[in-house]
Amino acid sequence: MPPIISVNDLSKTYATGFLALKGIDLDIDKGEIFALLGPNGAGKTTLISIICGIVTATSGSVTVDGHDIIRDYRAARSMIGLVPQELTADMFETVWATVSFSRGLFGLWPNPAYIESVLKKLFLWEKKDDKLMTLSGGMKRRVLIAKALAHEPTILFLDEPTAGVDVELRKDMWQVVRDLRASGVTIILTTHYIHEAEDMADRIGVINKGELILVENKHELMNKLGKKQLTLQLHEAIEAVPPELNGHHLTLANGGSELVYTYDSQGPRTGITHLLTDLAQAGIRFKDLDTTQSSLEDIFVDLVRRDR
Repeated sequence: MPPIISVNDLSKTYATGFLALKGIDLDIDKGEIFALLGPNGAGKTTLISIICGIVTATSGSVTVDGHDIIRDYRAARSMIGLVPQELTADMFETVWATVSFSRGLFGLWPNPAYIESVLKKLFLWEKKDDKLMTLSGGMKRRVLIAKALAHEPTILFLDEPTAGVDVELRKDMWQVVRDLRASGVTIILTTHYIHEAEDMADRIGVINKGELILVENKHELMNKLGKKQLTLQLHEAIEAVPPELNGHHLTLANGGSELVYTYDSQGPRTGITHLLTDLAQAGIRFKDLDTTQSSLEDIFVDLVRRDR
């Protein structure tokens, strides 16, 4: 199946001379949740804005379900819903009028039943006659999603959708996202809450300094780059790692009362058996042990640090 979005050798240089994107190549599959991660200023919003037709690229091309975003702008844009970071609407308008107007912008006939279903899915139905200015931050975020869904897009971009949203509303919103994906909508999101990407995404892309430094299936990424650590709680604290254990590259923690061993769980041998034998020979006894694995946030921080 061909990708629903295809980005080829995309670059963007602003009038100031700032190079925001450098030769981006990216394919996004139909029906997936793709998380784009990167520090502030990495190029996430610029990339999304180009795909959505808001910013013009300096070079390269983008197609949406086979439609070139420049030559066939209307067809490409009609497939896309965008939830920006900031609320851009008349604050004196009601929720119903705001969402209905967004549908009309795409030349679609009014469909009150569809607008009603969108508002109910987003728990906005009881607020349909309220003016935007009276809503909480979380409710305004939901209105942004409703606006983006008003013209029945098959692709939804979520740019920091849960920024400033309380935990309970965040859970509700992610359930809506899951339901949308189940209905066949392709989701592309950026988020500073990396644990959300770890929970939600099928694939992860990491962008830094305008370059896409990694695109990987989430589970493969965790297996490939995720480190495992074995922490040994010692019977007695030690001041330094004995020289005979230097080959294991151990580190001391918690005031010398713990030894930490980092290993590759995907390698042919973890080295744990050898380590335990050497510990016994060195006369170091432990009373408990624990294993942990790197989170997506650990991997992200490490990748960005390496790319400096």
